[in-house]
Amino acid sequence: RLGYWPNGIARSLITSRTHTLGALLPDLHGEFFSEVIHGIDLAAREKGFHLLVSRSSTSADELTSALRSMRGRVDGLIVMAPDVDASSALRQSAGQVVTVLVNPEVALPGLHAVSIDNTDGARAIVRHLLSLGHRRIATITGPAHNIDARQRLEGWRIALTEAGLDPSPDLEFRGDFSEPSGYDAAAELLRASPRPSAVFVANDYMAIGAMGALQDAGVRVPDDIAITGFDDIQMSRYLTPPLTTVNVPMLQLGQRAVKLLLEGAGAGPAEGRREVLATTLVVRSSCGAHAGAADGERPRWDRSRIAATVRR
Repeated sequence: RLGYWPNGIARSLITSRTHTLGALLPDLHGEFFSEVIHGIDLAAREKGFHLLVSRSSTSADELTSALRSMRGRVDGLIVMAPDVDASSALRQSAGQVVTVLVNPEVALPGLHAVSIDNTDGARAIVRHLLSLGHRRIATITGPAHNIDARQRLEGWRIALTEAGLDPSPDLEFRGDFSEPSGYDAAAELLRASPRPSAVFVANDYMAIGAMGALQDAGVRVPDDIAITGFDDIQMSRYLTPPLTTVNVPMLQLGQRAVKLLLEGAGAGPAEGRREVLATTLVVRSSCGAHAGAADGERPRWDRSRIAATVRR
């Protein structure tokens, strides 16, 4: 009746607990990060925790600063640090607050980690392109310092090598996971000779940009060039044509991170473990170009083959 409510800060002084979990991500923009945050928030609320979200830069110094700013404000911390310079900052902060890593460059002793099977997902989608008859398959990669980009590039290389093909650097075109970089990379790719008949793009945002560049150049997807992405953001199914991609369980990634975090609250220094979440190939019509034609002849869209492989 007096309008009193418990003061969380005062309670934390007595209990040494904040009932808050922290999440540090390299970016807060875009469907991938929003879905991961959504998963973290759902799992945290289910266990009676609030969520404090912050953006951390890809530099080690700014990540260290962000980690320090969370100290004393959270009972546990989820850190997504996919860049190769993040491990030093994480080693300095290890043991100061219970921490779970998401898609880390390396696993650190005493810290649980949950990752996406990027390599196998990329390998699966390139093998699918190979099954359609493609032999000259290019890739548009993410940033060289990003572990997700590196693993997806490795999956492309593995699939081509297994098929007896050369994963030539001439077929690698650099992007940065943004739509404009996908547009620019596709424009560069079109100048290659001979031109690739298919492209594996390391995320859906770049694939959207690449499809825009192909459209502007009068190149038809999938009739002239097949194109595929990675992540399966919602927009990918509404493109023209809909995008073949790899589904990443983004919501589950956040939920599993919270579960590992709460399980690891009493773990010893050598008890950290790593979970790897499987990906799923999602076949849509953007990969329908058939590459069985001779060089210089326009590939054909084999509708019957696509119809047989589309996931029910």
